[in-house]
Amino acid sequence: MSLGSRPLHSVKRHGVRRGGRPTIFVGGHRPPLQQMRTAVALGSNLGDRLENLRAARRQITELHGVEPPVLSSGIYETEPVDCEPGALKFLNAVVEFDYEGNPVQLLEQLVQIEESLGRKRDHRKNVSRTIDIDLLYCGDRQIENKQLQLPHPRMHLRKFVLQPLADIRPELIAPSQTKTIGQLLAQRTESGEMIRLTDAW
Repeated sequence: MSLGSRPLHSVKRHGVRRGGRPTIFVGGHRPPLQQMRTAVALGSNLGDRLENLRAARRQITELHGVEPPVLSSGIYETEPVDCEPGALKFLNAVVEFDYEGNPVQLLEQLVQIEESLGRKRDHRKNVSRTIDIDLLYCGDRQIENKQLQLPHPRMHLRKFVLQPLADIRPELIAPSQTKTIGQLLAQRTESGEMIRLTDAW
């Protein structure tokens, strides 16, 4: 099962009347809009970790262009990876939703959500944080530039991403991959403990 991007079913948004002629837009023809199944990974190891994840999910689902269905994985407690000595354990989850828009704009909105929840934009890499939001994929889009890499270049190497993603999309084959999320997860051999805490959040 690939990610795919699927056209909206709204006749008005397509600018086409069912069974009729195309609607003419002022200024020329507007290309059909598309919704893409999109996923983000959430992580927190400072403060009220569970509430941080809840707040991030709530703000993400309120963004312009984000539409249901919204799928949420269970929440896992995981060992910190490449963090400073003494770092506390993380809570991790994945949320998937329909998105209509520009992935780069979505990334900027996700950074703004991180800032609203106490994370500084100029934070050092791999340090403890109140919230971490990683854009994993956006339909079948493949992007490689200074601002954004899609799909996330390390998604297939991170058990703390693959495990929650497998909760909701085990048969998914991400762009640039040949194996399903479930198969990629089965290949991971990290020794760190990973505890499923809750499904209801």
